[in-house]
Amino acid sequence: MGTENVLRNLQLVGGQRVDIAIQDGVITAITPPGQAEGEHSMDCSGLYVSSGWIDLHVHAVPELDPYGDDIDEIGVKQGVTTLVDAGSCGADRIGDFYTGSLKAATRVFALLNISRIGLERTDELSQLEWIDRSKALEAAAAYPEFIVGLKARISQSVVKDSGIQPLKLARALSEETKLPLMVHIGSAPPAVTEVLELLQRGDVITHYLNGKSNNLFHEDGTPLQELLDAAARGVHLDVGHGTASFSFRVAEQAKAAGIALNTISTDIYRGNRLNGPVYSMSNVLTKFLYLGYSLEEVIRAVTSSAAEWLGKPELAQIRVGQQANLTLFAVEAGGKQLKDSEGDVRAAHYYIEAKGVYANGSLITG
Repeated sequence: MGTENVLRNLQLVGGQRVDIAIQDGVITAITPPGQAEGEHSMDCSGLYVSSGWIDLHVHAVPELDPYGDDIDEIGVKQGVTTLVDAGSCGADRIGDFYTGSLKAATRVFALLNISRIGLERTDELSQLEWIDRSKALEAAAAYPEFIVGLKARISQSVVKDSGIQPLKLARALSEETKLPLMVHIGSAPPAVTEVLELLQRGDVITHYLNGKSNNLFHEDGTPLQELLDAAARGVHLDVGHGTASFSFRVAEQAKAAGIALNTISTDIYRGNRLNGPVYSMSNVLTKFLYLGYSLEEVIRAVTSSAAEWLGKPELAQIRVGQQANLTLFAVEAGGKQLKDSEGDVRAAHYYIEAKGVYANGSLITG
């Protein structure tokens, strides 16, 4: 038997304080403070604990440029124990990505880009012949545990003259593979209303808080009826902050309209991690704390809501007998400048900071 380690004086997001004992990577006890027993203990006073954060939209293939990064740099080092690569790879290289992902400390899933070339170039849906049905079906069948959905970037710079046709082909692939779609929205054409019409329950709209002219809100800040209809039929809304896809103004409109906060994701890659405006998952979560969402709502958006979409609710549970999959973080008092994708800067008085994760049987700190 391995050594039993105790993380002492942690605070759950709901307020309760606990000790968590872990042996051989498995949680053996969750007790009131001071009651867990173990050979080694670490005082975690002042830290919160949640199930491991899940980032539903990242770009984690290091050799791709500009949309690439190292898995653990945007994973466990950010407090993220599970990430979903959002379509960096199509059928041509998904196998290599899967093999590479097994070396990381971060748990990795992938959305298969409907274009076989993936993000080898940034107009990957401009040639319809790159949407190779047989290769996509082959890839989905070959990696059923790894591929959790399909990705289609439906904005003008990506589809060029192909218009809405790539999304129609994606819809057909979704029906054949029984995999949901994640659809990136951006500049028109195609119009965002055309995109929404093709989405079904379980599909994901990512970048739903973007500030571009083709966004999901009228000029007066009210949501498009098509957005309300999509949400009502179970289309999932994902933040996908990215370099150009998050607006404080639009996020305030969404909150005022009562649009549910489903999942918060970063759309992080090397450029926006190092140079902003993303920087880290903690930084993106802080923006939603600033917007007035409760800590429980913010953390739910990167734990239970994301795990539910993945169909893996166990990733959001902290219980005895389960592999420890934890994120330790602090909510610090102090001034922090937050910038959105439009250059709008806000000043937060509290900020979230990841302090480490417990994953793969060990504590990992940045």
